[in-house]
Amino acid sequence: MRLSQLLPLLLVVSCVFTSALADGGPWELKYSSPAKKWTSALPIGNGRMGGMVFGGVAEERIQFNEDSVWTGGPRSYAHPGASEHLAEIRQLLLDGKQREAELLASRTFMSQPLRQEWYQPLGDVTIRFENEPGEVTDYQRTLDLSRAVATTTYSQAGTRITRRAFASFPDQAIVLQLESDRPGALEFVLALTSPHDRCETTISDARALLLSGQVNPGQNGDSPTDGQVSFAAQLRVLDTDGTVTSEVKEGDAELRIAGASRATIVLCAASSVVDYRDVSADPKERLRRDMDAVAEKTFASLLARHEADHRELFGRVSFSLGETPEAVRDLDTDDRLLATKQADDPDFAALLFHYGRYLMIASSRPGGQPANLQGLWNQDLSPAWGSKYTCNINTEMNYWLTGPCNLGECNEPLFEALQQIAESGSDTARVHYDAPGWVLHHNFDRWRGTAPINASNHGIWPTGGAWLCQHLWLHYQYTGDLSFLEQTAYPLMKGSSEFFAHYLMEDPRTADGTFISGPSNSPENGGLVMGPAMDHQIIRNLLANTIEASQLLGVDSELRDQWIDVHRRIAPNRIGKHGQLQEWLEDKDDPNNRHRHVSHLWGLHPGREIHPGTPDLFAAARKSLEMRGDGGTGWSRAWKINFWARLRDGDHAHLVLTGLTTLTVSDKTDYRGGGLYENLFDAHPPFQIDGNFGATAGIIEMLVQSHLETEDGVRRVDLLPALPSAWSEGTLQGVRTRDGFELDITWENGELRECRLTSHLNRPIEVHYGDHTIRSDMKPGETVVLNSELKRDDES
Repeated sequence: MRLSQLLPLLLVVSCVFTSALADGGPWELKYSSPAKKWTSALPIGNGRMGGMVFGGVAEERIQFNEDSVWTGGPRSYAHPGASEHLAEIRQLLLDGKQREAELLASRTFMSQPLRQEWYQPLGDVTIRFENEPGEVTDYQRTLDLSRAVATTTYSQAGTRITRRAFASFPDQAIVLQLESDRPGALEFVLALTSPHDRCETTISDARALLLSGQVNPGQNGDSPTDGQVSFAAQLRVLDTDGTVTSEVKEGDAELRIAGASRATIVLCAASSVVDYRDVSADPKERLRRDMDAVAEKTFASLLARHEADHRELFGRVSFSLGETPEAVRDLDTDDRLLATKQADDPDFAALLFHYGRYLMIASSRPGGQPANLQGLWNQDLSPAWGSKYTCNINTEMNYWLTGPCNLGECNEPLFEALQQIAESGSDTARVHYDAPGWVLHHNFDRWRGTAPINASNHGIWPTGGAWLCQHLWLHYQYTGDLSFLEQTAYPLMKGSSEFFAHYLMEDPRTADGTFISGPSNSPENGGLVMGPAMDHQIIRNLLANTIEASQLLGVDSELRDQWIDVHRRIAPNRIGKHGQLQEWLEDKDDPNNRHRHVSHLWGLHPGREIHPGTPDLFAAARKSLEMRGDGGTGWSRAWKINFWARLRDGDHAHLVLTGLTTLTVSDKTDYRGGGLYENLFDAHPPFQIDGNFGATAGIIEMLVQSHLETEDGVRRVDLLPALPSAWSEGTLQGVRTRDGFELDITWENGELRECRLTSHLNRPIEVHYGDHTIRSDMKPGETVVLNSELKRDDES
């Protein structure tokens, strides 16, 4: 249905309204036909295994991944002898010879091999139905975000068919349930296949198929380290009231189920990857353990365990933006996305917000890998950008939402990866910079490559690890976990700070001992340079956080003094001739540059050094953002939502959010730019999940901000700092702030009605709303209720 076809329907939507509740049915994606494209299928995931459910009638397809299945294998990416050329590269850049510097760096300083490896699909489950043919009616497929269950239902030949799919974290399996309302009406054939060449499917027993194989050669196919990962997956009929027979047709093993009214099917998968240095595990043995653990469970118990686990995380936060016309809410989700351009549907932003939380829970759980460029989901042997971890915005954007959405557990895969990156990054620091500590450039993969990749004009960017260290500090700020700070966060922050204290150099063009970074780049814009603004903002933030952490822990006083000195000498932000925040040391920003990266505004967001208390820089940041424009890729728009929220301009943030919520790459529209696919995946295009996560984080920034402190070090919390006029009413419950506060806020007619504030740590707080301010010393577990003037009514 195109937008022009929706308009008559939208003229009559004023008759019935319904309110959205965070724990009810409205938080779902729904469609009245099967998915034709991968970006229309519905994602399920348990942090390690992910599936895309298509909802076909004659044949169902569930494409699946296991997060350790990558091309390549353990290796070092460092370039021996690179540090010997560092001084010459720097001098060429200081002399204005950028092209010569880039050519020298390309020969002597880049990763070996030049590119990193690719995240891979594992396989496909297909269900070929052999039921009595007939017209299909009352078709619907849904993804219930609050239950994390994908459901397909339809009627055919007098039979109602219901299929459910979910990915269970407690049971480490993808579970499928098929049911018919007519006894014995289900007849179907199960197959288990893989796009990899070196694999086979066999009949492991009378009720199970076993897929085993090895990953295809990938990015570096001529390397002896490539294609080392082996994998296995088993598809088992756990329960059915029909018959199960196995057969091999033209070399392909299949299972046939006949005369059934129900069938429970379980998929488990594993690989040989132990960690980034070891691929010696037996995937079949791992698989056997997982399958044995579910062998005696019923569908009801599997579903109950899964739902309880998911709800415990998803139910921590609720958010609604008032009433949406029922006729609009009843549209297919992609049609509803189209309709947002014409009909008032404020709660669609709430749906997108909850979808980001759902995707985080599904793609990043303890024991698994961090969410990559596509989260957990990938069907391509050669995915865009390798579906790896790009650290000059994308990986970080993935995790902006975890603190405020109270999903700290979802950080664990990122932090475990960082500990491994620091190990490989210490080798890169030594070989490339002759420096202590550790460094990460703009990408890493499953083998924890940290050296600069791809091309010198954008691959030499050494602040990826420093940026990721911000997430360590944020996790401490949100949780107050001193044990985490001491044992996990501080050692990594210290190592990164030690690197940058060595890496920074005095600018020979100045006489005041100013430190600058380089060689580096302002991500993917302007080539190899010395001293891009983003580098300096990130390094200042890293050092400030590490200094504070060392003070809290009472350690490393001598290093702390060194870091304090380095911090004060880093080149400051500069304002250029257009009134803009300069992207580089030189005043050369192009006011017509609409580049997707807005890297020099890092100090505004996610940093904290540009704010209303620095009015000149605040105004310059706004000018730079205006120069960049409101368009861009999906993730770029998501970052701009956060920028405008930090600039306290809610209507402009909402304008950019409206641009992001645009249907793209669909038969229902001619638009092919940045926006959302039919299944609401973020579109660069192609698919990148960071825009989904960044949008959720941006919506919170519009409603609650806690990145600032008062002059005497008290946490400042701003309520509704960038509330757009389009969101005249709403509720947000369970959101967290730095220093361990939990907020429930309600607003009506564009004004705060009530804020319920609960302290989980023993910290003071200063709350701001409009011209009103209240300061309070709160004990753990204490709750206060504030009215629109921030006057309090204590609760026990």
